[in-house]
Amino acid sequence: MSGSGEPGERAARAIALRVFAAVSTKWGLRVLEEIAGGRTRFRELHRAIDGISFRMLTLTLRELEHNGVLTRYDHHTANPRVDYALTEAGTQLLATVHGLCGWSRTHLDSLLTAPAHRPE
Repeated sequence: MSGSGEPGERAARAIALRVFAAVSTKWGLRVLEEIAGGRTRFRELHRAIDGISFRMLTLTLRELEHNGVLTRYDHHTANPRVDYALTEAGTQLLATVHGLCGWSRTHLDSLLTAPAHRPE
């Protein structure tokens, strides 16, 4: 993702960097993985993700929605009911992340010998 390229390439790079930043937070990927099973309610997410505060879950969901990887469905009922689901882009992003995990498993032996992964 280097070089200036065409305007469309620059826009795609900028979007990718923003999405990667949102997903690579402490909670971003965890939230996406929980939502991957289908529409999920806020309380279900909070119960499923150990250690996340209500505030941090709210901020994470907003950031992921803002970046187009999940959608928020407000049912506009007397009892507030909101569901979250991955967008097509979010589903493909999660598949890409899982592909990266497969890559690391494939190359684990050689990666473990790199200075960054050696025990101190």
